[in-house]
Amino acid sequence: IMSSSEGKLLRIGEEKKTVICIEGNIASGKTTCLEYFSKTSNLEVNTEPVSRWRNVKGHNPLALMYQDPMRWGITLQTYVQLTMLEQHLSAVSAPMKMMERSIYSAKYIFVENLYRSGKMPQVDFAVLTEWFDWITKNIYIPVDLIVYLQTSPQTCLERIKQRCREEEKVIPLEYLEAIHQLYEDWLINQTLFPVPAPVLVIPADHNLQKMLHQYEENREKILIDSK
Repeated sequence: IMSSSEGKLLRIGEEKKTVICIEGNIASGKTTCLEYFSKTSNLEVNTEPVSRWRNVKGHNPLALMYQDPMRWGITLQTYVQLTMLEQHLSAVSAPMKMMERSIYSAKYIFVENLYRSGKMPQVDFAVLTEWFDWITKNIYIPVDLIVYLQTSPQTCLERIKQRCREEEKVIPLEYLEAIHQLYEDWLINQTLFPVPAPVLVIPADHNLQKMLHQYEENREKILIDSK
């Protein structure tokens, strides 16, 4: 059921939940972070709906986008925007929800990069932007904390090679560098787009053991008290 808050559409009861978004480059360790905190009792975890991006009624828009972004960028990103909106609006029974990325980074980082690198036509970018602006203006999408896993593009590339995801084999270092710079401008320099929540930066170039130790050290900062 939806009601109105600040004139925005909102699912009843959800305004009391705390929402934490884990942001970072490809292979920055978001999944590991989510898995680590998924064992926490008062928290529900929402991973990126990648399996849906790989299979829309038998089609794989994620793979198509990597093969021919000019043609398929709008197809994938429209679907990403929809599925991320669903993630934001999905009801959770726990008082806290932890999400992998957000509708904001989908637009501010990945769509922006496609457009800036000349791989998305201006008309596609304009249509996606109008959709995004309407959604964020008319639907209540709260974020209480952004945890930014800050990595070097080189580390990300090495991790991508190790994990061997089919669609990612074509990702060059330049792409990771571009995504990194957009993240830095958005969340660190805060010169790119509005930042919807306070940002906690966690250096994430370390090995698994060190990362798990950092998550434990930052547990109280990350699991901010429910409102």
